[in-house]
Amino acid sequence: MKVLVLNCGSSSVKYKLYDMQAQEVMAQGGVEKLGLPGSFLKFTTPDGEKVTMEKDMPEHTVAIEFILSILTDAKYGCIRSYEEIDAIGHRVVHGAEKFSSSVEITSEVIGKMVECIDLAPLHNPPNLKGIRAMSRLLPDVPQVGVFDTAFHQTMPDYAYMYGLPYSYYKKYGIRRYGFHGTSHRYVSRRACEILGVAYEKQRIITAHIGNGGSIAAIKNGKSMDTSMGLTPVEGLLMGTRCGDIDAGSLAYLMNKEGLDANALSDMINKRSGVWGLSGISSDMREIEAAVAEGDRRATLALNVYNYRIKKYIGSYAAALGGCDILVFTGGVGENQWKTRRVVCEDMEYMGMKIDVEKNEGMRGKEMVISAPDSRVTIMVIPTDEEYTIASDTVEILKTKG
Repeated sequence: MKVLVLNCGSSSVKYKLYDMQAQEVMAQGGVEKLGLPGSFLKFTTPDGEKVTMEKDMPEHTVAIEFILSILTDAKYGCIRSYEEIDAIGHRVVHGAEKFSSSVEITSEVIGKMVECIDLAPLHNPPNLKGIRAMSRLLPDVPQVGVFDTAFHQTMPDYAYMYGLPYSYYKKYGIRRYGFHGTSHRYVSRRACEILGVAYEKQRIITAHIGNGGSIAAIKNGKSMDTSMGLTPVEGLLMGTRCGDIDAGSLAYLMNKEGLDANALSDMINKRSGVWGLSGISSDMREIEAAVAEGDRRATLALNVYNYRIKKYIGSYAAALGGCDILVFTGGVGENQWKTRRVVCEDMEYMGMKIDVEKNEGMRGKEMVISAPDSRVTIMVIPTDEEYTIASDTVEILKTKG
């Protein structure tokens, strides 16, 4: 079965085409600056060549048409016709309480996704545009929606409820939903596959850390808690998001700075985090370079960033009643070995002991980086959300028969 995986953002469309029988990626790439001047498609050919092609792409249907034309192109393509595409899997950011698993997309499902737009106004609309574009271009090909929030729907109510009037939960669905669920699910399962242990019998903490980041506490195969909340702002310090903050300080700032709701949202989402503290960048590689040169604000930003990760890992170990496996993933988790080392320092009392030599310089590979006498197995596992989406798509359509 050949599955096309789409991740549609407001100004981008990322894609991967999988041959699931051969377990290989046939094509991958993405459109950037969609709807803006200078839009272009970057992709990797079957022989590894990287190609960039500019084209005016005002909206998602045009972009997806262009992607399909490249997939079937005589020079760059890997399939002869669209008919070789058996299914399409879509990343969908927010499923609220309506979706606890991946589902085949129907008109009823689309209607429920529309109802979730208020909770993810920047993400769900472009996700829906991708679904509707594929419905027009390939109307006979089944589509599956895989939700970032679905994996975390197993959280108990005491973990997802906020201390606000209960009426707001009933009226508006105000609660913790969590994100990165597809990544947390993939790396936690993959860790157990590598170690040869039963997924349903482990206490696992997964740290998906990068420009955006979240930690998840997983017990016996189910998400019990996660650091992101109603939106992706809560939790860790991120590239441009503030993470955990006293809500009272936001009301104070609104009064002092004359901020309305939109300006406040812009500040906590786009002008805070590592960028806001350092004044340099939201890229942790640039922050580490500035720290090496003695920049004090960069050092502060890095210390806050690392401390938040350590604090969440400790709190989730307490919530789980211990930890068997700790997994680092995401851009920073997979590549920034200094962050992994600092986060794991002085955690021996919890049974977490990193192997400093194995960890140092290790980037982007599956590896156990814990010391032989560590009670907790510490691992690095590159995430593969697209493969998980493709796998879910295959399983759902197999079940359908």
